[in-house]
Formats: sequence, structure tokens, C-alpha cells
Amino acid sequence: MKKKTIILIAVLLIGVSIFYGYYNAKLAEAKTPSWFWSLSPTTRLMVNTVHAEAKGEPYLAKVAVAAVMMNRVRSHKFPNTIAGVIYQPWAFTPVAHGLVWSQRPTEDSIRATLSAIRGWDPTYGCLYFYNPATSSSRWIYSRRTVRKIGKHIFAK
Repeated sequence: MKKKTIILIAVLLIGVSIFYGYYNAKLAEAKTPSWFWSLSPTTRLMVNTVHAEAKGEPYLAKVAVAAVMMNRVRSHKFPNTIAGVIYQPWAFTPVAHGLVWSQRPTEDSIRATLSAIRGWDPTYGCLYFYNPATSSSRWIYSRRTVRKIGKHIFAK
């Protein structure tokens, strides 16, 4: 009986330590660096939008999503400010659904956004992007595809 109790306690301790390690890894993954708050409100808005749009995507896809926002600011077809582009009705689904405020951006999303703001554009001037697995707009399929990065298609 004593041996079974010791084995049971050992198994429980191992299980708890595995769970604790997994839980801490998930917390570290979702942790927003403190320097995020030193960015301008507009940059933080853009980071939140990029994170909500491209969460789980590779770094290059996050840069590409941010680059589309910057390309829209420079285009005469869209508002000429980052906030104007982001808050344009139904331009970004996570904004329309309020998801940009319910998730904590990762350092990856912050750095990707800053890279696009500094001029990196892996989309080659695209103004649109979509995920074909989740897109419900038939109109977006009429746009000329430039490239696929991660799960997103980038188009002009």
C-alpha cells in the first residue's frame, strides 16, 4: 500500500510539473513587452490590428499585413492616416468585431509592425489581403493576386 501511495504521489507531481511548464510557456508566449506602452497610440492601434489579423502567422505575414496598412495610407483610394485606414468600416474584420482590444500583442507582432512602418513591404505594394479559408467576400477574389504569405493572399 505504501509503495502504491508513493508511486501515485510521484505521478501526480510529474503531471503537475508538466502542466506548470506548459502553462508558463503559454503565458510567456502571450506576454506583451513593457516597452509596447512607450509607442504612440497610433502605433499601438496598428500593432493590435496586425496581431488580431495575423495571430499565429509567421513573422513575414505579420509584416505583410502591416505593410498593406501602410500602402493604404499612401494610396488615394483610402484614408490618409493609419487610424483612418484601420477604422474604415469593415476594412479589418477584427476591428469590426472588437477583437483588437481583447488580445495582447506579442513582441513578434510589435516588431513586424515597426518593420513595416520603417518601410519593409514584402507585398510589393498590395492594398488588400485575405485568408481564403475564412473570407466570405466574393469581391476580394476579383483582385489580382501578387503573392501568398502564410495563410494570407496579398492582392492589388
